[in-house]
Amino acid sequence: MHLSTDPYKGVRDFYPHDQAILHYLFSTYRRVCEQFGYEEYNASLLEPTALYLAKSSQEIVSEQTYSFKDRGEREVTLRPEMTPTLARMVAAQRRELVFPLRWYSIPNVFRYEKPQRGRLREHWQLNVDLFGGDTTQADAEIITLAYSLLHAFGAKDSDFEIRVNDRKNMPNDPALLRLLDRKAKMSREDFEREATKLFPNKKELEMFLNGTYTENQELRTLITTLSTRGITNVRYTPDVVRGFDYYSGMVFEVFDTDPKNPRALFGGGRYDNLLDVFGVEKIPAVGFGAGDVTMRDFLETHNLLPAHLWPHYSPVTKIMLCAVDTLDITMNSVATLAGMLRERGIPVAVDFSGKKIGDQIRNADRRGIPYVIVIGDTEHASGKFKIKNLASGEEIEVASADAIATIVAH
Repeated sequence: MHLSTDPYKGVRDFYPHDQAILHYLFSTYRRVCEQFGYEEYNASLLEPTALYLAKSSQEIVSEQTYSFKDRGEREVTLRPEMTPTLARMVAAQRRELVFPLRWYSIPNVFRYEKPQRGRLREHWQLNVDLFGGDTTQADAEIITLAYSLLHAFGAKDSDFEIRVNDRKNMPNDPALLRLLDRKAKMSREDFEREATKLFPNKKELEMFLNGTYTENQELRTLITTLSTRGITNVRYTPDVVRGFDYYSGMVFEVFDTDPKNPRALFGGGRYDNLLDVFGVEKIPAVGFGAGDVTMRDFLETHNLLPAHLWPHYSPVTKIMLCAVDTLDITMNSVATLAGMLRERGIPVAVDFSGKKIGDQIRNADRRGIPYVIVIGDTEHASGKFKIKNLASGEEIEVASADAIATIVAH
């Protein structure tokens, strides 16, 4: 019996080209968050199950988590989201921390869901949170950061829309809120059928189905504040509720406007009561989470990934040194040149396979490495090398590592 080479259903293997895209996402996340003064934190992906029973929706805990008993008979869960962990950490050191607290993280999270486009059983998620700010300015900062993040990836205002609502506007019924959160994924008939079960009163049912809730003054102020900052693709949307029970005020979602990818990319909101379960004083908080799966879908849909990453991947290696033979004298010459180039910041790979030079060059080309240098007795004796550009076929003879570095840099 042979083991399958497939990964576990709903998770991914990150081959180098996928890992390079993930690295690009992470580096952009970090750059934007730190420009806004946020600091990175992290934590273990294992938490007591009780934490999620207290801070997430019952549906997520009972149906969507990977939970089990450890060898000590303790109930533990692979984190399905980062916010409860963050709440625990803030509650634990609230006396030592300085507020307002601006933190971000990029954790791996796990949910037992049906895999589909934009939704897998594991993903990486940027979490951005601001503790200690209970004003419209705090809400505006979080949305501004989310807006700036998409612009950092090259998106235009017309590529996405920010939809805002306030949970204080909505009926305080978890079943109704979860139904509203699923509305975009349901047919009109299914939505009305489920709503009828929850509203025996026809007038209340009609109000619910029509979304006749009023935009409150806090939302008007928020939208005006964002508009003064040049963020005008914001719209009041009464259907936006978010799926977690801990949201207590403003909520928002960022939607892709391209008809090829008509979905929510990410979202967040205000959760002022997050620390209640730890028996500590209230600390107002607002934040959002952005998953790597939907973000990559968005960037591919709008052709925003850098050309060296998608659709054709090019590695960071700039030069392949091809050895004519594997004799010690040749390999020492190759190693010396490789070391000199690396000291100058040039990523270099060495082919010491002993294959024919033509095969070595073809392999470098297949990997997307732009330059090759062939080294044998002649090069070792003369100290001169021919560097070949594989895209153009041009060859230039050089006599120093500095000259090679200059060519590659251009």
